Amino acid sequence: MTSELLDRALVEEATKKSGLVWVGGPGGPVRALWHVWHEGAACLVGDGPGEQPLPGLADGSVAEVTVRSKDKGGRLVSWTADVVQLAPGSEAWEATVAELKGKRLNAPDGEAMPERWARECRVLRLEPTGARTALPDGSLAQPPLLTTATTREPPPPGLPHLLRRGRRDRKGRKDRKSL
Repeated sequence: MTSELLDRALVEEATKKSGLVWVGGPGGPVRALWHVWHEGAACLVGDGPGEQPLPGLADGSVAEVTVRSKDKGGRLVSWTADVVQLAPGSEAWEATVAELKGKRLNAPDGEAMPERWARECRVLRLEPTGARTALPDGSLAQPPLLTTATTREPPPPGLPHLLRRGRRDRKGRKDRKSL
């Protein structure tokens, strides 16, 4: 019983303090998602224009949530969650949207955001099931996908001159070459 309470407290405190969690649903990729901890669950909004995608997260499914440390950015705790989609206009939806609205950065529509979310987005609650997942011993990092994209090209001919312009010598005088 004590271990279960400690696990629940760890999940809640870690998730509250981290503004970003990695969430993976059945059949969907693991994605970094912003969230708000509200009434015992991580709450998300997405799948609409200008909002984060929520692939693989469907009402009634199970998701795996990994929380990062706010200080170091590494994995802190992983937990299993039941996905619950809130119905627009319901009391739970209104309370959750009020919390999400306060944390949403750079919203294109400001005060009209809840109406847009009701029309075009999904609001989800990720409710902890009480099952904490053991952290892996090794890294889960994957190599980047192969691509033909490159960024290495020779510098333009005038760039070295532009970079030298305005430099000062050790005594604080302007470089005579740039005058």
